[in-house]
Amino acid sequence: MTYSADLFMVDRIGEDSLMHKTGSRVMLSFTIVWIGQVFSLLGTSMTSFALAIWAWQISGRATTLALISFFSFAPTVLVSPFAGVLVDRWNRKLTMMLSDLAAGLSTVATLSLFALGRLQIWHLFVTGAFTGAFQAFQFPAYSAAVTMMIPRQQYARASGMLSMAQFASGVFAPIVAALLIDVIGIGGIMTVDLISLLVAILFLLLVRIPELDATKRQGQMNILKESAYGFQYIYKRSSLLGLQLVLFFCNLFSGVTYTLLNPMILSRTDNDKIVLGSVQSAGAIGGVAGGLLLSVWGGPKRKVHGILIGMLLSSLLGQLLLGLGRTVHVWALASFLSVFFIPIINGSNQAIWQSKVPPDVQGRVFATRRLIAQMTTPAAMLLSGVLADNFFEPAMRLRGGLDVTLGWLVGTGPGAGIALMNVVAGILGAVVSVGSYAFHMIRKAEDILPDHEKAVHADILPS
Repeated sequence: MTYSADLFMVDRIGEDSLMHKTGSRVMLSFTIVWIGQVFSLLGTSMTSFALAIWAWQISGRATTLALISFFSFAPTVLVSPFAGVLVDRWNRKLTMMLSDLAAGLSTVATLSLFALGRLQIWHLFVTGAFTGAFQAFQFPAYSAAVTMMIPRQQYARASGMLSMAQFASGVFAPIVAALLIDVIGIGGIMTVDLISLLVAILFLLLVRIPELDATKRQGQMNILKESAYGFQYIYKRSSLLGLQLVLFFCNLFSGVTYTLLNPMILSRTDNDKIVLGSVQSAGAIGGVAGGLLLSVWGGPKRKVHGILIGMLLSSLLGQLLLGLGRTVHVWALASFLSVFFIPIINGSNQAIWQSKVPPDVQGRVFATRRLIAQMTTPAAMLLSGVLADNFFEPAMRLRGGLDVTLGWLVGTGPGAGIALMNVVAGILGAVVSVGSYAFHMIRKAEDILPDHEKAVHADILPS
């Protein structure tokens, strides 16, 4: 779960005035890029759905889909610290365009192989890894630029609007892709993806994004040393580290649900693409609703409550309910509720970091922050597929070992083992969320850390 846009068409007239400029030109530029991202994400989501169906029909194994997710996501996490350093050096608008172009090249390669009848599962590993490596640049570039553009009280609302862009594409993409696979085929869907990507790049070209004044940039060191700066910065601030460790554990558990949703639904519905598309669309609608609520509301006054309570509700009403459900209506409701709280969680966390970390180091600090929070997700992707295929699924079949004791809870047969994994993941996520309130450095993070405008920045890198 990531961010991939940047905004605004205002001239650089001084950092202080930019931080408080909320006029129509700012919102017009924001809207232009926002619309472009909706198109791009719609095409990308349709392609991901279509290729997941193709891979499942060929292999029929949860491990295959888990590996596709792993090779797409792991490079993003691994490259993030270095990407953050380069984002602080490079033009952020061009950096985001480079990431979009990399995604386009991967789609072109996949489409070419498919058209020639030579596409294989391992090709998706390679193209996914290529795209994932470049995707690592978008989040820190976007976050650092937004901090300079809008007042701090609007950070959560801006995050909510970008979450709406991300999830809005998912409302229609799965169900539309499910319907179009038999009409235009997977190749046609990938062609639509390329067109949507070009639209997003064109919209990005229409706006100007101010860059940090050269006098505000820190001296450039060796990339490895600069990458370590993000770890040093966060390590010295236990509250920031504590917030990311909460996400560290919760991403481990939510990674199970994210990775195994497709194989669970397909296994329990005899490969019904329409049901899967409906469940995924319900989740996306939840994301749009949560993003809209955050955009209007701005989140709780105490942002840490948005993080911890949001995680608790997402775990219990989302992951746990998803595992307990056995009908499309319950799955759709659980999918909606699981994703509904994600914009509130991410937006609240983003607002804290944007207000506490100085803009001139946000690229590398935010990249490290992302690494800490998401480094468990690739592990979850690898382990979930293996555990599902080799333990939980066999154990929840008739006479499999766990069917007698837990069959009443999640049922038996194909998909029941994955459902049990979701139940366990939901309970563990709730435990982490509630338990985090016991730690003062997390519960009082907003009071302990000074805002970056008031703090004396004593962490300047040596030249």
